[in-house]
Amino acid sequence: MEIKNVVVAGGGVLGSQIAFQTAYSGYNVTIWLRSEGSIGRCQPKIDNLRETYLATLEAMKTDKSAYAYGLLPAEDVTPEACEAAKAKVESAYENLRLVASYEEAFKDADLVIESIAENPEEKVAFYTEMAKHLPEHAVVLTNSSTLLPSMFAEHTGRPEKYLALHFANTIWAHPLTEVMPHAATDPANIDVAMGFARSIRMIPIRVNKEQPGYLLNSLLVPFLSAAQALWAAEIGSVEDIDTAWKLGTGAPLGPFQILDVVGLTTAYNITLMKPGAKDPNSIESKIAALLKEKIDAGETGVAAGKGFYSYNK
Repeated sequence: MEIKNVVVAGGGVLGSQIAFQTAYSGYNVTIWLRSEGSIGRCQPKIDNLRETYLATLEAMKTDKSAYAYGLLPAEDVTPEACEAAKAKVESAYENLRLVASYEEAFKDADLVIESIAENPEEKVAFYTEMAKHLPEHAVVLTNSSTLLPSMFAEHTGRPEKYLALHFANTIWAHPLTEVMPHAATDPANIDVAMGFARSIRMIPIRVNKEQPGYLLNSLLVPFLSAAQALWAAEIGSVEDIDTAWKLGTGAPLGPFQILDVVGLTTAYNITLMKPGAKDPNSIESKIAALLKEKIDAGETGVAAGKGFYSYNK
């Protein structure tokens, strides 16, 4: 299957990153957004990504630690190659389209990547309307991190052409993509998703069957939950828990530093989904209450300048 026209539905943190990386890789990319207001909120993210890509490429000329896999193969990094890649950044920025029309966005799409809010009702409404405008050959991927493809497959009107392609944050530097089909996905479309991921300089990992949290979050969430339980039970301080992990394993970040990157609002929402969170005497309930205190104080993580630690914006 030849892919030329890619539509990313949703212009949030990851949606904007996926769109920019795809445009950087040479595809015609459209971002579909719900309204003109959504377009106004998305554009600054695209502006920031342009600056980030350009600054990273400039740093890569002289600093090996600045290397980002998604921008160039390591063996090709030269000042000349970085300058040429800057031209690709500018082309991506100039050619990205932001539209609020289903018809305009989807009529010529070869591939759609859905990255809208993690709300089942909103996703059903989106897929139902999108299906009316999409060419028959188009493959649809979801970047959902918590909801399974089988929940929405029938609503897409093409269950055999639907599966998950899940990205990690800061995709130009962290190129993990997890490819997860549902039971009715045609295996040929798994290959389409894997090939597309490689074509935008991502590294696709196959998840053989549906699993909430895929591979990465199935490992990460219990780890972060264990750290939060130690903190909430006053068994160790944030700093000491992080230090124990880093010194004991050689990891560059402790669990609370990771939580600051993920965002405390996300951690809070995950905690609330646990059955024990409804019991006011449970450790989950105590974790949720402590996280809520920090969220209410505006201490939501790196993006806010403060979470468990303070950061320069």
